[in-house]
Amino acid sequence: MDSLTQIVLGASVGEAVLGKKVGNKAMLYGAIAGTVPDLDVLSSNFTDVVTATEWHRGFSHSIFFAVLFAPIFGWIISKIERKSEATWKDWTLLMFWGLFTHPLLDAFTTWGTQLFWPFETRLAFQSIFVIDPLYTFPFLAFLILAMRQKRTSPKRARYNRIGLVVSSSYLLLTLVLKGFAYNKFIDSLQAQQIDYKAIDTRPAPLSTILWTANIDVGDAYLIGNYSFFDSKGIDFTAYPKNRQLLGPLKENDKVKRLAKIAEDWFTISEDEGVLYFNDLRFGLMSLDPRETRFVFSYELTKSEDGLHVRESEKSERDAKKLLAALWDRMWGN
Repeated sequence: MDSLTQIVLGASVGEAVLGKKVGNKAMLYGAIAGTVPDLDVLSSNFTDVVTATEWHRGFSHSIFFAVLFAPIFGWIISKIERKSEATWKDWTLLMFWGLFTHPLLDAFTTWGTQLFWPFETRLAFQSIFVIDPLYTFPFLAFLILAMRQKRTSPKRARYNRIGLVVSSSYLLLTLVLKGFAYNKFIDSLQAQQIDYKAIDTRPAPLSTILWTANIDVGDAYLIGNYSFFDSKGIDFTAYPKNRQLLGPLKENDKVKRLAKIAEDWFTISEDEGVLYFNDLRFGLMSLDPRETRFVFSYELTKSEDGLHVRESEKSERDAKKLLAALWDRMWGN
């Protein structure tokens, strides 16, 4: 999830664990704990794109990381807050829950997380987009209400508890909505007599009303959108896999690793002699049926040093256009 959401979750968890003893400092250190796992993005500054992508939401987003570093961070905080009523064990418990709930929330997103690292299984329920105002803002409102109360006030704990319950309930609701959307896609595929090998569904950006499905039909993928406000059937657009364009690069280590990251949901495209690896899990750059650009696309360039992989740049203008189109599409076809 986005940084603000993880800060809110961490602060709320910190309050639940240690708010009565240390007041707003519990929120502060909980917010820090909720931020720490995402520092793995700094790896892009000293390694290649493929490796940095592999590391993202890996070790730092695991139970192992939380268990290993919670006592260390807890000890550091106990030395900083010597005058506090809280003990090293108290701070360790706060840090553990802050570090653990971060990847637990991320597991509901499209990218998912390696919660059980060092095992390679990536947990991804794909029921919530990385930025969802309906999850974050009510949660934030109750956290602010709790923050304004004295640490011994029953209202403080009540507001924080309500925030946790409301946000967690919404998270569970997204799984139910995903189930409904999934059934709609299946019904539409059957009605159109489309044979498929696999289907992958996820929410569109900023919403759990509009959903997208990728369907593997063999030599191509179909992509379709469904809104709970739709009054017409679902239209699917085909995108050829074009794996043959890779040629000898099909056996290249970096290409194989990208394919593993994308969980095999990818196409290959060519533009002016340059090959692009397109990760389908995050959708297209627009809702235009003629669109061929994907949000996550990697330029593959051969040289004497080997294969160079570079993530394609995304413009702010494209993002604004996509969000506007998604807003219109959300209200039905």
